[in-house]
Amino acid sequence: MDPKLLEILVCPICKGPLRHRQEAAELVCKADRLGFPVKDGIPVMLEEDARKLPPEEEVA
Repeated sequence: MDPKLLEILVCPICKGPLRHRQEAAELVCKADRLGFPVKDGIPVMLEEDARKLPPEEEVA
């Protein structure tokens, strides 16, 4: 994923920063505990497509 794109993307819900999880192919919002999928290098920033992160999953 392009680092410049990561600098400007924010969570569509809280407008907070996102972290890229390359191994899981998702962008993670730590505040909302959501994982937004990255499909073919394109982030899908829709709340309904986001994965809710379980409490036991580490969000770093």
